[in-house]
Amino acid sequence: MQTSVYSAQKPLKVKYKEAPGSAMVVDHAKTSGKVASDPFHSEVEPMDGCGISIPVGVHAAVGGLHDAPTPGDLLCAALAACQDSAVRMVANLLGIELLELEVRVTAAADVRGTMAMDASVPVGFQSMTCDVRMKVKDGTSPDLLQKLQVAAERCCVVQQTLKSPPPVKTTFTY
Repeated sequence: MQTSVYSAQKPLKVKYKEAPGSAMVVDHAKTSGKVASDPFHSEVEPMDGCGISIPVGVHAAVGGLHDAPTPGDLLCAALAACQDSAVRMVANLLGIELLELEVRVTAAADVRGTMAMDASVPVGFQSMTCDVRMKVKDGTSPDLLQKLQVAAERCCVVQQTLKSPPPVKTTFTY
């Protein structure tokens, strides 16, 4: 098991400097469902070919059964997982020994927007919070912890995407 982020990234940084185009990655996810006519259940495969499917349900606030994670829960999970990874990697690079780490993401939405009840209510989350709780080895410098915080927020792809969203193009094929 590789434990040094520096040694894992060093050859990649050389490669990306020599061939910047090789730094572009593309992630994928796709849905499926055993019964296409079921309005309340589906599955999502978060990475092509990974062999893992996550059940997806619909929130009770919009009439669903809420018996599986909702798309909003998965968005919160994506942010929590990305921020967790960023903290772990930056801590490793800075030589900070993490003893405990938990990232909790909460998002709030007024569902009247998605239910088309009030055109003045936006569809989507109106707020999101990302609460990072960690314990580090005693004696860790507060300045080093501040560097960790700044770098981990800056390096979190999901957080930065949510803060400055890219254009999203949707196509329908019949």
